[in-house]
Amino acid sequence: MDDSRNGKIGVIVDKSSRIGKEEILAMQMAVEDFNSFRNKSFSLVIRDYKSDPNLAALAANDLIYMQRVQVLIGPQTWEATSVVAEVGDEKQIPVLALVNEIPKYANKRFKFLVEASPSQLNQMRAIAGIVSSWDWHLVNVIYEDKDLSTTGIFPHLVHALRDVGAEVSEFVGLSQFDSDLFSKELERLRRGSSRIFVVHMSFKSAMRLFEMAKEMGMMGKDYVWIATDSFTNLAYSLNFSSNTLLQGVVGVKSFFPENNPSFHEFYNRFSQRFRLEHYDEDNHEPGIFAIRAYDAARTVAMAMSEMQEKGNHLMEKIELTDFQGLSGKIQFKDRQLASSDTFQIINLMGRSYRELGFWSNKLGFSRELRENSSSSSSMKDLVEVLWPGGSSTTPRGWVVPTDATPLRIGVPTSSMFKEYVHVEEDPMGNNLSFNGLAIDLFKATLDNLNFSLPYQFFRFDGPYDDLVEQIYQKNFDAAVGDIAILSRRYKHAEFTHPYSEAGLVMVVPTTKDTSNRALMFTKPFTVTMWFAIALMNVYNGFVVWFIERNRYPGHEGSMFNQAGTMLCSSFTTLFSLHGNMLHSNLSRMTMVVWLFMALVITQIYTANLTSMLTIQKLEPTVTDIETLQRANALVGFGRGSFVKRYLEEVLHFRSENIRNYSTPDDYAEALRNKEIAAAFLEVPFVKIFLARFCREFMVSGPTYKVGGFGFAFPRGSPMLTDINKALLKVSETGKFRDLEDSMIANEKCEDEDSKGEKSSLSPSSFFILFVLSGGVSTIALTLYIFNAHNLNFQQNTIWRLMIAIMRHWGNQRRRFSRRVSDESQMTVSNNFSNDTNLQIQVQ
Repeated sequence: MDDSRNGKIGVIVDKSSRIGKEEILAMQMAVEDFNSFRNKSFSLVIRDYKSDPNLAALAANDLIYMQRVQVLIGPQTWEATSVVAEVGDEKQIPVLALVNEIPKYANKRFKFLVEASPSQLNQMRAIAGIVSSWDWHLVNVIYEDKDLSTTGIFPHLVHALRDVGAEVSEFVGLSQFDSDLFSKELERLRRGSSRIFVVHMSFKSAMRLFEMAKEMGMMGKDYVWIATDSFTNLAYSLNFSSNTLLQGVVGVKSFFPENNPSFHEFYNRFSQRFRLEHYDEDNHEPGIFAIRAYDAARTVAMAMSEMQEKGNHLMEKIELTDFQGLSGKIQFKDRQLASSDTFQIINLMGRSYRELGFWSNKLGFSRELRENSSSSSSMKDLVEVLWPGGSSTTPRGWVVPTDATPLRIGVPTSSMFKEYVHVEEDPMGNNLSFNGLAIDLFKATLDNLNFSLPYQFFRFDGPYDDLVEQIYQKNFDAAVGDIAILSRRYKHAEFTHPYSEAGLVMVVPTTKDTSNRALMFTKPFTVTMWFAIALMNVYNGFVVWFIERNRYPGHEGSMFNQAGTMLCSSFTTLFSLHGNMLHSNLSRMTMVVWLFMALVITQIYTANLTSMLTIQKLEPTVTDIETLQRANALVGFGRGSFVKRYLEEVLHFRSENIRNYSTPDDYAEALRNKEIAAAFLEVPFVKIFLARFCREFMVSGPTYKVGGFGFAFPRGSPMLTDINKALLKVSETGKFRDLEDSMIANEKCEDEDSKGEKSSLSPSSFFILFVLSGGVSTIALTLYIFNAHNLNFQQNTIWRLMIAIMRHWGNQRRRFSRRVSDESQMTVSNNFSNDTNLQIQVQ
């Protein structure tokens, strides 16, 4: 075994398979290229193991003992590789495995085993990303049951699916040697509800599976098929018989860089030689298997060359390998290559496929692998997918099977408030009736689904936690009732969105509030109302005073006396009209409307004050839980609920201070008799409890955010999304509110607190009266001012006329006086003249 100069490399492959044909040619090309570049004479010694592990073991012994090879490459399956690795370990011959997945224990057990193919486990995360992109929650996994390397990947798939809120419905293992099992299992899956299938099988077995699925009508509309790289890595080699068989299958394919010059050169040479050597093959392109085989042979050749030149063991040289191969970086750590972190997403279309984009650990989904390329966590941002049947409409992912049995719905019988859930037997004890808000809401939700969902109710007499666990144990398909949504219950089931308010409150007895009664007489009206009354009285009094000020003796005097008289009349008007003291019709009109408003307001004030004095405000006997804890008081909760644990673990009540009760009447009686100082109820229950006992009890303290009622379904249930949408429709259309109102209609009781707050009347209640009185007063004042102005104008006109007449008369009188005076003077003059003449004559 120390003779290393022969330079022989042993190869164990299945020569009849497409993978074997590609690997042989690729390794021959790698050795030829290396020999030409380094001037070596390394050679390949190939053995065909015909996919038989026993023949692989014989071939390994033959290559080591008879052909004296220094290293072994292959085979293609872990079942065959494991027996070859045992031979290699025994003879200390390195074995480079080209298997995608190798069990974890293998690296420690086989010291001369080198994983020359990178792990593809990260593709499980890519598959989970595809599932989450379309809001699917339940998948079936079909795999080829042959060795541990196949089943070893499933924990990674389960974990990846759980990270995105999905679950595996079933793992279905199929053997390539059992044809009947294929059809039986497919028929069973066809009768199920999930239509999402993840296929992890060899190319040959997967083709057989798809052919049977096609015959059974499972490759058409509403179905989703997702294939792993064990099938898709050979998708390019499909022949014409697969033209319509694989339409719509989505696959995760191993990625290798195709844009470098070395690959293009290899691609051209490989295609030419493969066409010549395997003319029966329809496709001559090299795939990932040829690329990895080329890099593996080159790795061995480089290590053998260095060993010849520098000595040391071949295994050490292989572990120190570091170069850039066709498939990527070739560098081993603990005899393993780094796991693949990038995959190609393809859409099979007959005998070809469409490249939708890529998925990588760092970027998620992206159309291109460039530094600045956009990426997304959803596959929806890639190229549009064509699903089975040629449809671009995304399948829902699940259906209600036509031959499916009705859903078994568990209904609790221990509900404290029968208004929510009430399971009742008929007098004969033969039939059960299921009633209550939760039952009616569930039926209304199913009515809003786009499909028919048969169901049947079954009673459950145990605790609520056990009811939820029954779903996990598959005894029930769902649970309906006043089921609180709690974190610890999520390990057994998933819940719909809460259909009720979430919270826990403290209910305590009430006591009458006798404080602050000195100002009780002001309570019938708000402050604004009192201000409005005063303002209206002052305004109306001013109008009356202004109109009557010149006719009423009391309105005379100084401005101070007149203001006092006005204010006094403003308020005495509420009790007396004083109609005989008013002289103007305008003031009488104002007073009539004013008095009408005053009478109405007075009567309403009296009635409201009487009501307030009759109904007294209530206040809680306990205001916070600290008071209860300091007094070491007893508290109560509803039997079978989660409240007891919350009281102990969160609110820190002692276990011996907590009492449970079965009915609301038991609660009320215990509070009345002071057996307990407070009761803790979920918010939805409080509405019913206070509707029945609103005057005796009330809510006190804060609301603790817990719970909320919902319907429970199995984890990963595919119908949960549709149920949630339908439940939201019921709430948005007001149907749930109508159901809740009708539930408490017979026990509705007016809340005292809100009544006390809303009993004080505001001006809005008397808007019409204020407008009427103020409007009439304003009109009267306007008419009075207008009349007074006209009268003043008329008086001024008469005075002007009189003055003008008097002036005119005065002027005429003066003229007349002057004429008389002139005539008198003339007469006197004449007389004087005559007298003179007479005297002369006498003389």
